[in-house]
Amino acid sequence: MGGGALALAAAIPHAGPALAPIVPAVGRRLPVVLRDEGNPGVALTFDDGPHPQGTPAVLEILREADQRATFFLAGEQVERRPTLAAEIVAAGHRVELHCHRHRNQLRLTPRAILDDAERARAAIEEATGQAIADYRPPYGIFSGAGLAAVRSRGWRPVLWSRWGRDWTRRATAESITRKATDGIRPGDIVLLHDADFYSARNSWERTASALPRILDELTTRGLKSSVLRR
Repeated sequence: MGGGALALAAAIPHAGPALAPIVPAVGRRLPVVLRDEGNPGVALTFDDGPHPQGTPAVLEILREADQRATFFLAGEQVERRPTLAAEIVAAGHRVELHCHRHRNQLRLTPRAILDDAERARAAIEEATGQAIADYRPPYGIFSGAGLAAVRSRGWRPVLWSRWGRDWTRRATAESITRKATDGIRPGDIVLLHDADFYSARNSWERTASALPRILDELTTRGLKSSVLRR
């Protein structure tokens, strides 16, 4: 086996899980959670918060529509805004673990991944009083070692089956709504963002503009958003 083939063989166990968000068959084989199977509705999920403007805006829209969602929080943002993290839970939503610092697992050692996750877990649980059960990595990218580390803590690795691609500079309320809802069906997990700390500036505003349209589309299809089931 040549040097290139050896390097490829070594890279597959490390980087292979990173394909899960874009190749569902990889996610199913690992396995990671791509869908909330058995949910008669859908699971809207929001990453990267809490955000001082984006999170309250999303919470208000969900309150007015009487819908529930799951928020994958960044520990460094929770440490800055613990009261806002607590408000998410008080409003009837679930909080779960995204990261402490928003870094690609492929660039981190297993110890660094666990240290980051444990710091975030402690911050989230202290602020909200809700125990962590699910973990979604930054960028949706698991390394092989990162996936094993998450499982060693008993956390469920969760990705998504639909996304609004709302973090990009070119996203609009219309494009977010279309991408998030086109072909949506019971059990889908939808990825959105209530913060712009790690994405295009003010992207949360477009997400907040899209959210009522997404909820209206769910209603039209006889669906409702609920928290991720454990």
